[in-house]
Amino acid sequence: MSSLPRPKPLEGRRAELLLPAGDLFRLKTALLYGADAIYAGLPDLSLRTKSEFGLEELAEGARLVHAAGKRLYLTLNLFTQNRDVRRLEAAVEAFRSIRPDGVIVSDIGVLHFLRKRAPELEIHVSTQANVLSYLTVQAWQEMGASLVVLAREVSFEELSEIRAECPDIRLETFVHGAMCMTYSGRCLLSNYLAERGSNQGSCAHSCRWKYSLKVQKADGTTGTIDLTSENMSEFNFFLEEEFRPGELFPIEEDARGSYILNARDLCLMPRLADYLRLGIDSLKVEGRNKSEYYLAVVGRAYRAAIDRYYEDPETFDARPFFEELETVPSRGYTEGFHSGRLGPTAHNYSSSASLSSFEYGLLVREVREDDVVCEIKNRLLPGDVLEFLVPGGFEILRLRLYEFVSYETGEVKDRVTAGEGRAIVIPLSAFHTEGAEVARRSLVPGVVARKGRPLDADKSEQLAFDRASFNVEQGLLPASALARGARAKPQATRAPKLGALGCCALGCNGCLPFWNEPRYETARVKYCASRGLPC
Repeated sequence: MSSLPRPKPLEGRRAELLLPAGDLFRLKTALLYGADAIYAGLPDLSLRTKSEFGLEELAEGARLVHAAGKRLYLTLNLFTQNRDVRRLEAAVEAFRSIRPDGVIVSDIGVLHFLRKRAPELEIHVSTQANVLSYLTVQAWQEMGASLVVLAREVSFEELSEIRAECPDIRLETFVHGAMCMTYSGRCLLSNYLAERGSNQGSCAHSCRWKYSLKVQKADGTTGTIDLTSENMSEFNFFLEEEFRPGELFPIEEDARGSYILNARDLCLMPRLADYLRLGIDSLKVEGRNKSEYYLAVVGRAYRAAIDRYYEDPETFDARPFFEELETVPSRGYTEGFHSGRLGPTAHNYSSSASLSSFEYGLLVREVREDDVVCEIKNRLLPGDVLEFLVPGGFEILRLRLYEFVSYETGEVKDRVTAGEGRAIVIPLSAFHTEGAEVARRSLVPGVVARKGRPLDADKSEQLAFDRASFNVEQGLLPASALARGARAKPQATRAPKLGALGCCALGCNGCLPFWNEPRYETARVKYCASRGLPC
């Protein structure tokens, strides 16, 4: 293997945006919202048992991706056991017919199998291989790999050294998505608690379950006990999982804490310029199990940010693109191992819920001559503001609706709910600020729209704490900002509704207060002047 020719040095590196796809529809969403490359795989061979791809769907996906001039990487990153070998043989033959632009592997045996059976397939080394040093990158390169995905545990300083030592192989790193509380997914907790193998693609995310701490006395009794430094050695400590009352799991703790933890989600948007400047070849977003709404928001934000950086690196500002990422539910963001070891803000000790003050509203299903048909994804009430995410840029079309026309019956309703493919019809004339023709061009099938999501006081407090935590991690706030006494009093959040007090003053199409009430005259004049519109 060492005699294989190395790839030539890559000139003028420009990072690709690599998005996930768990089925054919989400693959189309990833293409629509700016992916340069997409990764996907079969459910039983790619560490994603929930993948809805079959071979025919993968082949169709490959045709769509290549027709768009983009790249498709297929995941074959399972750790093989003897029973997998025969299935592997069939999969490799199928992959050869699909002609992917890369096959992602983590098992050295799979790599050797591919080199022998399908030498024309380009090999990418998965993050599951735990590549942490330039020495390991060079070893995989000697065995024929064309790209190496670095482990999430690699710091930016280490990544910089790897890039310098390995200039003639492509490097990929994760920039966004869920984090694992163990070393790049090398976890047996799910096997132990749920008999679901994380390293075979069916992790139950046991680290994110709700646990309570139980203290047991030497005589076996449990209860509430005031612990002090003097009496702590008299007790044993256990975790009790929410749905397993009475089953006590022993837990040990050292100076760094306990190890069943709920990791926050990775977000390197604030550091994006550093990674682009370094010459990383592929920026990867995690999420083959995530929705098309997640793909649209995250893909669109990173696509626009990457393009903006290359237009003018000196004036690049990541803040507006990060603000966009806050509209997709997350467990709170962290920079992960960017600066080295994880700090106290990298885990969420109080909640594993994914939160945002926005949620999925509509999916554009069909654009007709005079109207657009949209599938309902969450309940819509009179006065809800919908934000349609226009692909190919960073533009948003806002529309406030007071009534909803059923696609199925034509009935006019004052509220609608999701389910069973229900849809509404929106006349293009409703987009009066941009005009019907602009709306027709912008709202192609597959476009998603979000809406405000009301939060109760507890969720609002958690969301504010998550944001403050990320600011502390970046050095934008002192650590004291996370102290409970320093937090703002929690208030329930409400999406803008009917009436002048609910007007967001953003000039939404159909907003009766903004376009009609005298109090918004100054805002109307400024808005119209900025868009060249008559008022």
